[in-house]
Amino acid sequence: MTTKEEKYTLLLKQVQALIEGETDAVANMANISALLYDTFHFWWVGFYLVRGEQLVLGPFQGPVACTRIEFGKGVCGTSWKEQRTIIVPDVEEFPGHIACSSLSRSEIVVPIKRDNEVIGVIDIDSEHLNTFDETDAKQLERLTEIMNNWTF
Repeated sequence: MTTKEEKYTLLLKQVQALIEGETDAVANMANISALLYDTFHFWWVGFYLVRGEQLVLGPFQGPVACTRIEFGKGVCGTSWKEQRTIIVPDVEEFPGHIACSSLSRSEIVVPIKRDNEVIGVIDIDSEHLNTFDETDAKQLERLTEIMNNWTF
């Protein structure tokens, strides 16, 4: 059986192959969200991009999502404000959680940074409690390092 760490190692290699030579960030984010979704069978995988004082929905896989999130609001806006990865084992216990879907039970949000400034976030939701851990955080942070030089 393949471990989570092994799946991420393979996924990161696949991401490198998918984006090699492709300069369009939207196309790359679309493929990355599909790859994460297919590899781990998460409930929702997507990107939000900083546009002024809001995060605006980017490419994603899964059910319909919130289109705009204010700075500091919900898990995504908090990750942006605090410039750090946030793991939420139970979204019901996160103050100010924005429920785009009542089926989402746990979440991880990883900021994408350029020059110490957040330019977007990867948001992943699970329909199960306690889905995400430090392995997810570490590997998704490695993924964002690939993205920090893209033009969104």
